[in-house]
Amino acid sequence: MKIILAAIVSVFLSLNTSAQYVKPKPGLVETPYQELPLGSIKARGWLEEMLIRQKNGATGNLDKLYPLMNKRNGWLGGDGDQWERGPYWIDGLLPLAYILNDKALIAKVKPWIEWSIKSQTADGYFGPSKDYPEEAGLQRDNSRDWWPKMVMLKVLKQYYSATGDKRVINLMTRYFRYQLAELPKKPLDNWTYWAKYRGADNLMVVYWLYNITGEKFLLELGELIHRQTFDFTNAFLNTDLLKKKGSIHTVNLAQGMKEPLIYSQAHPSARYIDAAKKGFEDLRIYNGTANGLYGGDEALHGNNPTQGAELCAAVEMMFTLESSLQITGAVNYADQLEKIAFNALPTQVSDDYSAHQYFQQANQVMLTRQMHNFGDNHGGTDICYGLLTGYPCCTSNMHQGWPKFTQNLWYVTPDNGVAALVYAPSEVTTKVAGNVPVTITEETSYPFEESIQFTIKTKAEVKFPFQLRIPKWCTTAVVEVNGEKVSTYKGDQVIKLERTWKSGDVVQLKLPMHIFKSNWHENSMAVERGPITYALKIGEEFTKVSNIKDPEVYGNYTEVRPSTAWNYGLYDVTEAKLNDYFKVEQTGKKSLYPWNLENAPLQIRTTGRKIPSWKLYNDMAGPIPYSHIYGLESDAADENIVLVPYGCTTLRISQFPQVGRK
Repeated sequence: MKIILAAIVSVFLSLNTSAQYVKPKPGLVETPYQELPLGSIKARGWLEEMLIRQKNGATGNLDKLYPLMNKRNGWLGGDGDQWERGPYWIDGLLPLAYILNDKALIAKVKPWIEWSIKSQTADGYFGPSKDYPEEAGLQRDNSRDWWPKMVMLKVLKQYYSATGDKRVINLMTRYFRYQLAELPKKPLDNWTYWAKYRGADNLMVVYWLYNITGEKFLLELGELIHRQTFDFTNAFLNTDLLKKKGSIHTVNLAQGMKEPLIYSQAHPSARYIDAAKKGFEDLRIYNGTANGLYGGDEALHGNNPTQGAELCAAVEMMFTLESSLQITGAVNYADQLEKIAFNALPTQVSDDYSAHQYFQQANQVMLTRQMHNFGDNHGGTDICYGLLTGYPCCTSNMHQGWPKFTQNLWYVTPDNGVAALVYAPSEVTTKVAGNVPVTITEETSYPFEESIQFTIKTKAEVKFPFQLRIPKWCTTAVVEVNGEKVSTYKGDQVIKLERTWKSGDVVQLKLPMHIFKSNWHENSMAVERGPITYALKIGEEFTKVSNIKDPEVYGNYTEVRPSTAWNYGLYDVTEAKLNDYFKVEQTGKKSLYPWNLENAPLQIRTTGRKIPSWKLYNDMAGPIPYSHIYGLESDAADENIVLVPYGCTTLRISQFPQVGRK
């Protein structure tokens, strides 16, 4: 009877997918935004198509495609892989399943949840606990490492958000008591060093649980985890960590950058806010590339546009930015989140979501099996598309990007309102002032168009604040309500529309996009418009390779070669002439999947010059010619060239040498 009752309660809670802001418990500060229950936000338009492709691709079928996800996996009680790969997969599959409300995917998730909960022992430990002898391709040792548990804690947090299953609260409470007792004896880096750098994920869940239960020992545990985690605050404020190549693993950095802000919830000092701000600024200056990421292959490796950027770093940095946005409300975190999501993420995974690149390059002109100037080369497969190319952490971890992006499009606010801070076609159902249910539908082709329309549906008139972000790149935004202009707004702020809303009200947000330039490595130039970076359109020839050398390690893969020239430079154009030199065109192509050359909705026509001395080196673009103040010498004639959105490319030049002034 108890089992049946628990199941009924779980089902009831899973239907209660709308909620208002919950005030934090004493000891933690109020944050400007709070995440909605999983399932409250639904993807629409092109974003829904991305999720469906994940469902039909590797995300929904990794257990069939990748043997490490079968019943031998340690997180299903088997003697196979005991470490991070199983939790990584579920960390993306679970939110995908509940956002789509897909019964088959939910059923695929449940065994991992059930085993994890039932694995808990009397002392509070949960997860795999037995090490096994070495076996090629598996991580069967260090089963008790703190790090994989951090990923599963994130999974269980999401599961509770979707279902309200109280067993999660019980498990976490007992496990965190276990951590409080064991960490002094076996600190975060006892088994491996990964947990020391990724403790923010552990701390985040500890604070989340505290805001539910209010048990004081959780704040004590938070202090302990913070002390044992790498000191990112000091590193960003007082060291040259981000100036030195090879100083830190790129994914450790992506995950760890949020630690000062996570910790600031218990210690609201400007020091932690400043540390995060300086960390992001320095990362861009010394390692940044035009796609929103940074050189890290696998360790930090400078800002040369042919350095690799790991796919795990992209999705983990997106999650860090989402977490940072909730805590601070700072517009720059949302801006960079969109930059990565609309540029780096779509190009690094195949259209059918069955293959990926381990590393991508901002300037990427040939994808072949070849050793490159990376800190780590995995048989030369790192930039080829495949299920197992590079290192298989990304095979498991690439799935969280779009589902968590969807989950962070909307937030609730302390004044019982709602906020749209990141833009994509979607629909949210929540509760506002007076616990009144409201549904808001967001219709747009953003980031490919400037207009975003919100339609409000409610059973009764209700007064609540509706917040909208104006990106920094937007000089003047326009807001209309029911066809009447409300006001214009400068960029880099969040605005609040507070009024009595009735069902059928329409809010129109217009974010005029303009061409602008940015400068990067060797004074190279990127062309940007809105949240999108534009890249040279290069002809692409795909070749499927049947791997006979080491298929058990890297599987089969796809190589891509250019069929058109790539070694062009652009003119340094004055601000007054930008619109004359760069002509934006609608291609007229309408597709639910815009992320390839065939379907690219926008393009920019311009002129450039070939640079004959800029040639291939190790099957990649050679060192980028330095663009000094007067440009590069080139006797080549001007040519008409086309730029397309970065996320639509496979081969590209996104950081151009400058060949002169106009």
